[in-house]
Amino acid sequence: MRTLLALLAANTGLLACSRSQESCELNPEVAKVSAPVNLERLEKPFFQIKTTADADLFLRDNGLFARQFLQSGQYPAGVLSATLTRLATNVKLQQLGAQADTTFKAAELEQQLRPMFQHIRYFFPAFRVPPVKTFVSGLSQDLFVNDSLLVLSTDFFVGPKASYRPNVPEYIKRRYTKEHLVPTVALAISSKYNQKQLTNQTMLGEMVQFGKSLYFAEKVLPCTPDSLIIGYSDQEMAGVHFNEGKIWAHFIEKNLLYNTAPFTIQKYIGERPNIPEIDKTCPGRVGAWIGWQIVRKYMAENPTVTLKQLMAEKNAQRILNASRYRPKVNRGKAS
Repeated sequence: MRTLLALLAANTGLLACSRSQESCELNPEVAKVSAPVNLERLEKPFFQIKTTADADLFLRDNGLFARQFLQSGQYPAGVLSATLTRLATNVKLQQLGAQADTTFKAAELEQQLRPMFQHIRYFFPAFRVPPVKTFVSGLSQDLFVNDSLLVLSTDFFVGPKASYRPNVPEYIKRRYTKEHLVPTVALAISSKYNQKQLTNQTMLGEMVQFGKSLYFAEKVLPCTPDSLIIGYSDQEMAGVHFNEGKIWAHFIEKNLLYNTAPFTIQKYIGERPNIPEIDKTCPGRVGAWIGWQIVRKYMAENPTVTLKQLMAEKNAQRILNASRYRPKVNRGKAS
C-alpha cells in the first residue's frame, strides 16, 4: 500500500481495427454460453469509513477481498484498519473516487465483461467466472485476478482528466484509460492458461509467450481493436504493420531469437518508450507484437488447432516452424 500512503503524504483507427467487422458479430454458439457477472461496487462502503471501527467492519464484511486483494494477513493488528481509515477520509482520494464512479457504471461494466467471460467459457468450459469487485485503491494496484476473485481498481483507468494518475511513465500511462480496462483483464486471465518452458528461456520463447497472451485476448475480445489489446497508438500500429518485415529481419540478422540473456530479452519484450536498437520510432515491447503475428500465422496455417491447445503448447520453436512466418520487407516509409 506504498502508493496509497504516498498519496496521503502528497495531499488512426483503421489500421488499429485491422480485424474485419464480421469478427465482431457474436458467434451464436458463444451467445448460448452462460456467464453471469456478479459485480459489486466497494467504493461506497469504503468511503463511508470514518473510524477504525468502521474499517474493521468493512474488512469483516468483505473477507475474501480483504485477504486476497488487501493482503490483510500480512499486517499487524490494527494497522490495515488505520490505513484504510486515513485513505477513506482523504479528500483528494475522495475526489478521485468520485471521478472513477462517474467514469465507470456498474451496468456498463457488466455489459463489457459478460461477452468476454462468455468467450472464455466457450473456449475453456471449465472456467468459472469469479466475483467482480470494483474499488478505489489509491493507485496502488490496478488489477487482481485469480480463480475466486477479480478486483478492478477503477481509479487507475479514469483517463487523462483524472485529478491523480498512476505514477508511471507517459508511454505506460496512456494505457490507463477506460477503454483499456477490459483488454487488461483479458491479458491477465490469459496467464491462467498460457503454458511455457520454465528453463532455458530464449528470446523466441518470450516472444511467443507474449504472443499467445495477445492472441488469447484477441479471441475473447473479437470486437476490440488491436491497438487497445497491445496498448499502441494508431501511429505505432501503422508503423509496426508497415515495417514488420524489417523488424523481423533485425531479430534474424542480429541472431537474437535464441539469445538467453535476460537483459537483452527485456530490451525487446519489456517496457520501454522505444527500441532504438531497431529504430527510434519503433515502440517498446515490439518483440511481443512480433510474437503475436507469429501466433496468428501459426493458427491460420493450422486451423484444426484450438485456442486451448495453443495455450498449452510450450514449444515456441514448433510454433514458429509450423507458422511459416516470413513477413516481407516493405521499402520506404509508412504513410
